[in-house]
Amino acid sequence: MFRTLKTLVAGSNARAEERVRDKYSIELIDQKIREAGDALKSAKYGLASLMQRERAETRQITRLEGRVADLMERAADALKGDRQDLAQEAAQAVADMENELTIRRETVCRLETRVLQLRQSVEAANRRILDLKQGAVAARAMRREQGIQKKLLHHSGGECAMDEAENLIARVMQQDDPFEQNEILRQIDNGLQNEDVADRMAEAGFGASSKLTANDVMSRLKV
Repeated sequence: MFRTLKTLVAGSNARAEERVRDKYSIELIDQKIREAGDALKSAKYGLASLMQRERAETRQITRLEGRVADLMERAADALKGDRQDLAQEAAQAVADMENELTIRRETVCRLETRVLQLRQSVEAANRRILDLKQGAVAARAMRREQGIQKKLLHHSGGECAMDEAENLIARVMQQDDPFEQNEILRQIDNGLQNEDVADRMAEAGFGASSKLTANDVMSRLKV
């Protein structure tokens, strides 16, 4: 019993949520686009930060390479000048800087990979947001059209009123002709009173008709 009630409540909540989403779909679309825009903005800041770090590391590498080249030249001069101690000190400094260069070059490689991946993600997200904005424009146009259709049905009384009008027109057109009905009734009455027997026999060629016909008038004109 409790499980059934829980299922019914969940179904009712889901239907209510769907109704709300349908009613405020345009507002929800705009809000989701704004959220996507904010996420894209954060991704752009992250991309800029990575690129800044990559450039800083590259500058450090360039600086260290310059110092290594300078110390190597000085160490060679020290050896030539028979200053083994200074040459040894320079060699140690060069070794330390080259170890640092190895680490920094690896860091730059990782940063370059992350920058490339994030740039592709930013570009893809930017394209999707542009598509979403175009979709939102189309959705707003569709919603306006639906609103116009609803107003048209409201002011014209809706489909039910139109159907009722069509049914009334059909009913009027299908009604019997009162003049024809009266003529039929008169003929029925005459038949019941035997007043039309003589006329029907005259039409069959037995005796004279009680009514003047067009042939009678033509005969009089020919005389």
